[in-house]
Amino acid sequence: MMGGNLRYDDAMSKPRQPKRISKSSLENAALFYLERFSASAEGLRRVLLRRVDRAAKVHGDDPENGAALVDDLVSRYLASGLLDDQRYAEGKGRSLLRRGSSRRAIRQDLTRRGVAAEVIDKTLDGLEEDFTDGEMTFDQAAAQAYVRRRRIGPFRPPALRAQFRDRDLASLGRAGFSWEIARQVIDADED
Repeated sequence: MMGGNLRYDDAMSKPRQPKRISKSSLENAALFYLERFSASAEGLRRVLLRRVDRAAKVHGDDPENGAALVDDLVSRYLASGLLDDQRYAEGKGRSLLRRGSSRRAIRQDLTRRGVAAEVIDKTLDGLEEDFTDGEMTFDQAAAQAYVRRRRIGPFRPPALRAQFRDRDLASLGRAGFSWEIARQVIDADED
């Protein structure tokens, strides 16, 4: 009697070899990726260049030819509106702000994803207008969302608040919030 799953033993024993890079294969890969994920232009470029590098190593092709195809594809998608870094940055920024990310953390995340600095600045200014009112700043609103989501500070049972105050302040500090904002939010009463 044999062990394992007979249906998949042969198929899973060998890693799949990447296909040769062509204009149509890159376009199919890019469209498939964009169907599943939202991406910045630089993010899509990185994904496609990894695919090109893997295929070039296996087939002995020149990766520069594939990189030129990737650049053409990304610039075509930018011109057609299929890729839009401003729209991507706004969506990602809103998502991160709702999760309680600080202004600094949002900037770092978008920078890591290849979004240009001027697009990030414009996005953060737009988010500040949308999510702040006269009494609360951007980081205060984000810190409120963070403590609500993590159930710390004012969202902890009253008997445990004093016991975990320092730990809650440290958590906000690690999340990128200043000492003043962390102290204001942790010491506030539950809304």
